[in-house]
Amino acid sequence: MVKCATTVSKLFVDTATDRGTPDARFRRPVASSTAESEPARRELVRRIVESPTFARSERLSTLLTYICDLALKGRESEINEQRIGHEVFERPAGYDSSADGIVRSQASRLRQRLDLYFQHEGADEPVRIVIPRGGYVPVFETQAAASSEPPAVLLLDAVTPAAPVHTPVSAGSASSLRRWFAPALCVVLALLLATLWIYDRHPSISAATPASHHFWSLLFRNSQPTLVVAPDSGLVLYHGASGQDVNLSAYLDGGYRAGPDGANRIGPAVPQKEWLLNLANRRYTSIVDLEMILHLKDRARSLGSDITVRYARDLRPDDFKAGDVILLGSREADPWDELFHPGINFILEDDYMGDFSVRNRNPRPGEPSRWDSKSDDPQHRVYGLVAFLPNLGGNGNALLLEGTGMSGTQAAMDFVSDDTLLLPFIQKIRLSDGTLPHFELLLETHNMGASAVRSQILAWRTMK
Repeated sequence: MVKCATTVSKLFVDTATDRGTPDARFRRPVASSTAESEPARRELVRRIVESPTFARSERLSTLLTYICDLALKGRESEINEQRIGHEVFERPAGYDSSADGIVRSQASRLRQRLDLYFQHEGADEPVRIVIPRGGYVPVFETQAAASSEPPAVLLLDAVTPAAPVHTPVSAGSASSLRRWFAPALCVVLALLLATLWIYDRHPSISAATPASHHFWSLLFRNSQPTLVVAPDSGLVLYHGASGQDVNLSAYLDGGYRAGPDGANRIGPAVPQKEWLLNLANRRYTSIVDLEMILHLKDRARSLGSDITVRYARDLRPDDFKAGDVILLGSREADPWDELFHPGINFILEDDYMGDFSVRNRNPRPGEPSRWDSKSDDPQHRVYGLVAFLPNLGGNGNALLLEGTGMSGTQAAMDFVSDDTLLLPFIQKIRLSDGTLPHFELLLETHNMGASAVRSQILAWRTMK
């Protein structure tokens, strides 16, 4: 993206930087009277986009750089959804932003990523960047400064009378006070310095207690990392090229990708069987899946937890019997979804001819028995499924994010990532005792350039 690269380079030209050591850009800043100057704010943006939190997200870094550059040039009036979509995400000029919600979804992710930065690497930044909801203009806010008075002075102030008290003191007692005052003060200061040293050496001690979340705290716990299953995108390509289904049993067996036996399973009309077997043996996952995994990792860390990522082909059924797990993609990319299908109502199906459908096992009044997503649909309708279930062992939770195509899975991820969508739904289904039941919900969205736009809930179920 030449346009995006130009924007980044323009922002950081002639800014004052310290490049004396490789880690200089990550040094924590010291608050000063110039912290709110334009060069300091540009330097803050540079530190953010070069930080580990943003280093792997070019899209979010470009978006932040673009809006901050305009704001620092005094061109806030030019920061709007239509312009951002055109300039940053290369949408056509005059595109329909009400149908294509890429700017809204990316801005929501940017807000979450900024929160993570200022909780971790940027915890000591004197100024933070906030993007208020409902708009895209960044605000540079001065963080509340800590008291400049050392604790020892506060201790002394606390025991010193506001006005002199003329109480007669004997020479002996005065001498005793003078004798013990200096050692006692040294002890107090030593204890304070030791405490500060321990907190500095062990950031986890000084860090605030991780925040909780009504939904994500049930999937990300301190006791163990959550298993995230990376989809097998090569399997999807194999499905499409061979026209053959590979269920979980065949996936575990692996015969479909093994030598002559695998070639025999491919239809006689399919040319280049050796090429197809080679494809089936490779390990692919999409960039959309990678972005979702990185987002999940950020979310887990914000809650004091972490994730373990495993490729779908490397797992066995026992891996789903303990702990929490998140599965990305439909059964065509992740056959492990089959393990959970007996307990859910909405089943995604692929005819391997370009059309998908969602089967409604037990339709409620007014619901169809299936929803179809056809390749020739002028509205490009696709469907996403969110299923929050118990794991196979009943001692943890599982989250399935599926879709009739990549954009459907993205719609499912966008829904659970956006609290403005997720939390009202959770509030609606919460039980009388305040607990959250397991649930599944079906989303309808539209595929615009392989991206999902604004989605709506078609149907949902709770499980007792």
